[in-house]
Amino acid sequence: MTVRPPRNFNPSQTHETGLGILEYEMMSERASTLGHHGLKVEAALAALQEGEAKGKEGAEHERLVDTAAQAVWAMFIHREICGLRNSRDVIQRYGIPNKVLARLGASPRHP
Repeated sequence: MTVRPPRNFNPSQTHETGLGILEYEMMSERASTLGHHGLKVEAALAALQEGEAKGKEGAEHERLVDTAAQAVWAMFIHREICGLRNSRDVIQRYGIPNKVLARLGASPRHP
C-alpha cells in the first residue's frame, strides 16, 4: 500500500501562492532586522570595551553599560518574537559581559 502526503503540504505549491511569497518576505525582513540588531550589539559592546580601555569611570561608564544592555535587550526580544528562545549562543558569540546581562530589561540609571 502506498502512502502519499496531503497535497496542501507540497512545498512547490506554496511558492506559487501569495501566501508563500508573503512568508518569504516576512522571513527576509526578520533576518535583516536580526542582523541590524547584531550590528548594534557589536557596536555597543565595542564602545564599552573601548571606554574601559581608556579608563572611563563613573556616570560615563554607566551610560556605556546601559547602552549595551539596551541593545542586547532589544536583540533578545526580537529573537524571542522570531521563535529563537535560547540566548546562550548569543551571549557566547558576542561575549556579552555579566555586568551588561545584569541590567537587561532595567531602565537606564543615567538618562
